[in-house]
Amino acid sequence: MTKKKKRRSKGQIVWSVMFAAALLVLCFSVFQLIKIFLDYKEGTDEYEELRQYTAAMEPEQENVTQEVSESDEEKTISSSESIPESISESELIGESVPLPPLTVDFESLKGINPDVCGWLYIEALEISYPVVQGADNDTYLHTTYEGKSNYAGSIFMDYQNSSTLDDCNTIIYGHNMKNLSMFGKLKQIKEQEKYKESIYFWILTPDENYRYQIYTAFYTEADGDVYTLFSQSGEEFRNYLEQMAGCSGIPVEVPEFDERSRVVTLSTCAARDSSQRFVVQGVRTAD
Repeated sequence: MTKKKKRRSKGQIVWSVMFAAALLVLCFSVFQLIKIFLDYKEGTDEYEELRQYTAAMEPEQENVTQEVSESDEEKTISSSESIPESISESELIGESVPLPPLTVDFESLKGINPDVCGWLYIEALEISYPVVQGADNDTYLHTTYEGKSNYAGSIFMDYQNSSTLDDCNTIIYGHNMKNLSMFGKLKQIKEQEKYKESIYFWILTPDENYRYQIYTAFYTEADGDVYTLFSQSGEEFRNYLEQMAGCSGIPVEVPEFDERSRVVTLSTCAARDSSQRFVVQGVRTAD
């Protein structure tokens, strides 16, 4: 009887140790999940609050048409001195001029973070975030707009780019968040064919507002050619644009490229493979 009790006692000890270890692992996992959830919520709440500094344009403002009466048109055309070189004939006869869907209070945003260089708006994906630029590409990788440590980080422009979007290829990064915040929805352009709802995105800046036409979207390597930066436009850059258009996974119209073309590359991680990235490229429209 004594030996059996001792054996049973040793077995109970082993079982108790294993149970305690399993319980610790479970508690740690639950703690990590709660921490991740709170991080997600904190990041989402912060950017929701920042959207108070934007305002949607009124419907009647979005389709503003420059109307010129026939008499005024005749007067304007008859006097060559009164026609500015920058105004095209189509503008004189009253074609619609697209206006940005948002207005942004950059003064208030700069008061929170002077690194702000623009606001990205993708209507088809309901992506609307401030864009910042740090001293390097690690600065905002896991730091929010308000400077808080958070895995969501920020939507940020490559530190090597001009913050005025004058470069041939401007690269903007964002995390592929599981709660679909930041660039978590970006891949929907291809996988859920969201491009059918709209092929445009906007980047509003303190000085100018730019509209971009999406012409390519695809998966690529983290060090793929799509991340090439150009010191100047030319044949090499035009070849690059055509090469990227040939990689597209969405059947959209490819615009005509020239030396004045300016492209923005939106980049995020691919969930299935940490070495892969998903990119969407848009070329600035002339409007």
